[in-house]
Amino acid sequence: MRRVITLLPVAVFAVLALFFLKGLTLNPRDIPSVLIDRPVPEMSLPPLPGRGDSSGLATANLKGQVSLVNIYGSWCISCVQEHPVLMQLKQRGVTIHGIDWRDDPKLGAEWLKKHGDPYQRGGADPAPGRAAVDFGVTGAPETFIVDKAGVIRYKHVGPITPENWEKVLLPIVKGLEK
Repeated sequence: MRRVITLLPVAVFAVLALFFLKGLTLNPRDIPSVLIDRPVPEMSLPPLPGRGDSSGLATANLKGQVSLVNIYGSWCISCVQEHPVLMQLKQRGVTIHGIDWRDDPKLGAEWLKKHGDPYQRGGADPAPGRAAVDFGVTGAPETFIVDKAGVIRYKHVGPITPENWEKVLLPIVKGLEK
C-alpha cells in the first residue's frame, strides 16, 4: 500500500505531462466552429453609407457561388495587415463579402474608401454585432468559406496571408467550386 501511495504522485504527474505535451502540438488559431457544415445564419444587414449596394448583405446573397465572408472593423489592427491580400483576391476574381463588425457604419465606410473595397457586398453589424455573434465570431478578422448552397465549410481565424491563402483556403475554395 505504501508503494502505491508513493507512485501515485508520479502517475498523476505523468498523465498531466501528457496532456500538456499534446496541447503544445495544437495550433492556437484552430478554433472549432459548430457552424461548419451548417447553413449560414439568417441575417439581413444594412449597407454601409455610400457603398452603392443599397441592399446590404443578407443570407440569400450567399447562395449560388462559393464565396468568402470576411468579418472586419475600422478599429481592427490585424484587418489593416490582411486588407492588401483581400484586394489581391478580389483582382483574381474571388467573391468576398464583408461584415463591418461592432463599428460605426460611417467609420467602416471611410475605412473602405481609404484602404480600398474588396467586397462584392457588405453589411453593417454595429455593436453588439448580432450577425457576427450568430457566426460564432470571437474577434476580427475572421473569414468563412461558404459553398454554393450557402453552407459554411471552413472558418479561418486571424488575417489571411498569401501563405495561408495558397496552402489552406484556396484548395478548399477550388474543391467547392467543382
